[in-house]
Amino acid sequence: MTDIEYLDRAEALLRAIELACDRINDETAADIDNQRVGAMVTLTFANRSQIIVNLQKPLQEVWMAARAGGFHYKYDGAQWMDSKGQGEFFSHLSRCATEQAGQPLTFSS
Repeated sequence: MTDIEYLDRAEALLRAIELACDRINDETAADIDNQRVGAMVTLTFANRSQIIVNLQKPLQEVWMAARAGGFHYKYDGAQWMDSKGQGEFFSHLSRCATEQAGQPLTFSS
């Protein structure tokens, strides 16, 4: 994948996270504060816990830090997959956010 393709796909992922937070806040009482600074989105939950998603341009990866740990994702031609076999990004984000928010939350691309 070229650097331009990576940036297009990675930016789309960050936008999808922001849009999902808006939808979740409209549909639930989760009250997720999402802040974007450059290539990083920080999700802050009502209990003050955070999930941070940022781009690692030199590696063409997306990294996520959550209570459950740190995770690295590479685009496999169809979706962002964990480099250590932990699954697809949005599925994993949904699990981590659900755990941290204390209620079911669903993120998708």
